[in-house]
Amino acid sequence: MADENRPDLYMQLDQVIREDRGRLLSALVAALGDFELAEDALSDAVESALTHWKRSGVPENPVGWLLKVARRKAIDRIRRVKRFQSKSREIALLAAMDEMEANEPTPAIPDERLRLVFTCCHPALEPKTRVALTLRTLGGLTTGEIARAFLDTETAMGQRLSRARKKISRAGIPYAVPGQELWGERLGSVLAVIYLIFNEGYGASFGDSPVRLGLCGEAVFLIRLLNELKPDEPESEGLLALLLITHARWRARGDGQGSSVALEDQDRNNWDHDAIAQGREILDRAVARASPGPYQIKAAISSLHSNADGVTDWAQIAMLYDRLLEFEPTPIVALNRATARAENGHMDQALSDLEQLAEPLDQYQPFHAAQAEYLARSGQIRGALSAYDRAIELAGNTADKKFLRDRKAHLGH
Repeated sequence: MADENRPDLYMQLDQVIREDRGRLLSALVAALGDFELAEDALSDAVESALTHWKRSGVPENPVGWLLKVARRKAIDRIRRVKRFQSKSREIALLAAMDEMEANEPTPAIPDERLRLVFTCCHPALEPKTRVALTLRTLGGLTTGEIARAFLDTETAMGQRLSRARKKISRAGIPYAVPGQELWGERLGSVLAVIYLIFNEGYGASFGDSPVRLGLCGEAVFLIRLLNELKPDEPESEGLLALLLITHARWRARGDGQGSSVALEDQDRNNWDHDAIAQGREILDRAVARASPGPYQIKAAISSLHSNADGVTDWAQIAMLYDRLLEFEPTPIVALNRATARAENGHMDQALSDLEQLAEPLDQYQPFHAAQAEYLARSGQIRGALSAYDRAIELAGNTADKKFLRDRKAHLGH
């Protein structure tokens, strides 16, 4: 009977880790002062959970259970190292903490997530590494998922993450939110991290649903906290506006039958129009500061997509992508501009743009989906079918796969 329950146990534990890894790991790093030790102790606790939860059932507060066990596992690891004397103070603190909570089934988990973000975004790390490390530690994304987000191989990304953890330990990078005078050198990376966490939540790279609400909520929480700590920062406000306006549409992203729904086909009655209005108000404040940046532009684009009447100003969106390319000259932004050009009636130009993006975006599923859509509209059915096949192959979650298969099946009908 126990064996029959193992898949369910694995799923429950996986869900806990994916949703609460950031809170758990940030609390452990704060207590231990050691990035690698915190990750190792949490891994040990997860292994223990597989044994104990199978025997005794999932505890009432699984997150609290994992935190307590991870602290004990950290003590065991510290005691095993040769430098025991240098770690005696840490053991004493952890042991005292463990004793205080001996009779507490649900220990409080301090919210240290913003400190974790700023640690991962320290300027001693390469910009790409900062984003990848935070996605792994705070967002709970797997190495493979992060590699796909960066269009890298999983092996290369794993090596990058391993080097980053070692560098944090060796360099003694502080686990702290820096003074506001130092925010300038880190804010861009912090915003990029929050944005990518949200993107993984809003366009899940695995699973059955197109949305992972836990990650979306994590990103919104972090950007709100950032705006509270340092108000009147136009790009932080721009990102908050972007996330609020975009996330307001999540209920309409699935059709209830296991398929994603394209933006233009969504039931706008299912959108959170109060959140859209709030996001637009925040965006107006940011724009009024006359310090434009990429997140304000993206928020403006998302706002244009979110009109209740269903009318989309594609000409203005195309111009905004022209401006965004000045800040972010990336193939993905160029792809979005090509989409806007196609929707604005410039199909030949859009198809030419897509052709130039074929090599850099070969591993990027939305590129092949867009190519399939516009080749089909221009009557190039054979090319569209091939593009749909590639998009289906690269799609991570089953809802997107079903959506793409349905689109492909309707070609020629």
